[in-house]
Amino acid sequence: MTEPRHARRDRRGARKPASSPGEPRLEDVVQQAKDTCLRLLTVRPRTRLELHQALLRKGIDEDVAEGVLGRLDEVGLVDDAAFAEVWVRSRHNFQGMGRRALAMELRRKGVSDEESAEALATVDADAEEERARQLVRKRLRSLTGDDETAKIRKLVGMLARKGYAQGLCFRVVKDELRAAGEETDLLDERY
Repeated sequence: MTEPRHARRDRRGARKPASSPGEPRLEDVVQQAKDTCLRLLTVRPRTRLELHQALLRKGIDEDVAEGVLGRLDEVGLVDDAAFAEVWVRSRHNFQGMGRRALAMELRRKGVSDEESAEALATVDADAEEERARQLVRKRLRSLTGDDETAKIRKLVGMLARKGYAQGLCFRVVKDELRAAGEETDLLDERY
């Protein structure tokens, strides 16, 4: 039997087994996985877990995904520690997120506790408090018609949702209300 002209051969010249028509070749699947990862990484940095989940959603085999991610890790395109550092700086400065909320976000993204702690150490207590004060001052400008109770509830709630500790929330709100010439009787009684 003569072999068709278009039969594929490997490097040694041996004939490669023909894949079934509906089954993609391994090389094509690996290339698809690489392309998916690189496309995602051009938008923003990603953690290894985020890329892994994206590959599995695309139907990429677990072994292929691990191989591609291992290679991207080797060449430095996937670095969870660097991701955590950039994420913390960006989310704290631009979104006003507190350390607790940032730690939870990093955990959800698959960053290890050690790498998270190292990145979160860049936000010290003074920087966190100053960012909370900025958020309260900005929000306070839009709370003109509210009574004291409503202002306190809204301001403390905003800070709590952003991951600031309860004590810090009440202290900052009390100080900023006082600085703005607002009543702080409710906070003076309780905190």
